Amino acid sequence: MKFRLVKIEKLSGQKTQVYSIIMNDEDKNLFEHFLEENSPNFRNELTEILSRIKSIANKEGAKEYFFKKAEGKLGDGVEALFDESKRKLRLYCIRYGSVILILGGGGSKNVRALQDDPKLKQENYLLRSISKRLSQAMQDGDMQWNSNYTDFIGTFIFDDNEDF
Repeated sequence: MKFRLVKIEKLSGQKTQVYSIIMNDEDKNLFEHFLEENSPNFRNELTEILSRIKSIANKEGAKEYFFKKAEGKLGDGVEALFDESKRKLRLYCIRYGSVILILGGGGSKNVRALQDDPKLKQENYLLRSISKRLSQAMQDGDMQWNSNYTDFIGTFIFDDNEDF
């Protein structure tokens, strides 16, 4: 799997640094694809999600109450950011405490479990794989926290022969 972690400067703030993932050699990151795919049918929901991300980054930090936890395997940090509790749009992300948020993809959840929707399952499992690789990079010392534990430093490009 080949990907790179990219900081989204215009969404990052004093409380939380916001990242996304660029797969292979694509021009757009996963979050940009999410916005593009969902803008025709979910414009209001996307506005709400962007507002929440800005609030997370600048005012509140990535607090637990913004997310549905355990959207992946135990300990992988994969969670879903809600637009509003009664709405169906889900954005999958990886959260490192309240200070780093990695935005992935997602879509409309019209099923009981994400595994029942091929698109949501694909987006979620991709983030699980990325989370596993990032954890390995941190264990190996290729990627680490900065000195005040507010951001990452190190290798942000991953080009493995492994498919997770």
